[in-house]
Amino acid sequence: MHIVNFNIYATLVCMVAVLLLGRLIIKRVKFLRDYDIPEPVVGGVIAAIFILIVYKFSNVELKFDSSLKDPLMLAFFTSIGLSADFASLKKGGRMLGVFLVVVVGLLFLQNFIGIGIAEAMGVNPLMGMLGGSITMSGGHGTGAAWAEVFKAAPYNFSPAMEVAMASATFGLVSGGIIGGPVARYLIKKYKLKTPSKSENKLNEEVDPVGFESPKKERLITASSFVESLALIAVALLIGTSLSDLVTKYTNYTLPTFVWCLFIGVILRNFLSAFNIHKVFDREVAVLGNVSLSLFLAFALMTINLWELVALALPMLVILVAQVVIMILYAVFVTFRFCGKDYDAAVFAAGHCGFGLGATPTAMVNMQTVTNHYGYSHAAFIIVPLVGAFFIDLVNSAVINGFLYLPIFH
Repeated sequence: MHIVNFNIYATLVCMVAVLLLGRLIIKRVKFLRDYDIPEPVVGGVIAAIFILIVYKFSNVELKFDSSLKDPLMLAFFTSIGLSADFASLKKGGRMLGVFLVVVVGLLFLQNFIGIGIAEAMGVNPLMGMLGGSITMSGGHGTGAAWAEVFKAAPYNFSPAMEVAMASATFGLVSGGIIGGPVARYLIKKYKLKTPSKSENKLNEEVDPVGFESPKKERLITASSFVESLALIAVALLIGTSLSDLVTKYTNYTLPTFVWCLFIGVILRNFLSAFNIHKVFDREVAVLGNVSLSLFLAFALMTINLWELVALALPMLVILVAQVVIMILYAVFVTFRFCGKDYDAAVFAAGHCGFGLGATPTAMVNMQTVTNHYGYSHAAFIIVPLVGAFFIDLVNSAVINGFLYLPIFH
């Protein structure tokens, strides 16, 4: 066996190449565009297949430098924390609180379903966790982060990354497929009034025009970029230091990326509360998205696809069950608790999007419905607020809570 080692620079070139390959293929395949399959997922899977073929038929093993992997992952979760402005809660009012409670309920249900099926089929319950809220509501980023945790001691679940990426991709596609039909079913079944005849759920002080007519955006400059990079760097330093200290002096274990996420939240809201600095959300999002894309490119191009073969059946059963539960939950819980009106139907479509995939999928679902039936101001304000960062904060706590169950020890 001949081993080819890639240093940090060659590895970075490969990661970027994976992203460019994914973008090129997505431009040419309508299905991938329609369901918003991320570039690193498409390029990463192709790269993983290529690396596997080289390994099997050329007797050559490609090894990549992993120095950038953890910093990129931590930077992504820090950017989510820095985006969590609790003052934004005022924009959604009571409905935001109601929708957040509904969303949290699904997180618990997804984990109970995943663990229950895994136990019934006699496979590692960690597969149920990875097929639960980690990837269904968390997406590829959260899935890859927890897969790294589960691959290491004390869990030692070696196919964690393969299961996480397959589950997240399945969920992303499913979430994009079911959102529109669920909303249409609800609108027709309950003969819902059009938005023009319905009362707006939002307080009159909220101006929805900004969501329909984009305002002039602040430019990203070298100066502002350094400020945002400094915030991420400070949060990374404090978060990783706290993680090391807590691990060293206590028996309490919490993944490092969760510490970085919470430090980002504290830093953002501390600076806002004392008017010290206003976080440039769009710039932080750019840094976070670039970090996530590069991290996923590395994670996917280094997975072992053969690990999935033995786990295919139980994983498929778990994922199909999650899709069925999402549909039922959107119809009988999300729709009812959010008011049983047109806005509630759009909420249900959006919840299908990020309850199985990601916030962009939720937005596409809602745009598809509103393009046909009319705009929903409430949904387009509240769903992004919950899906963009509140869901990640709550999901981290829920996942950690489940890991204290006896079956994981």
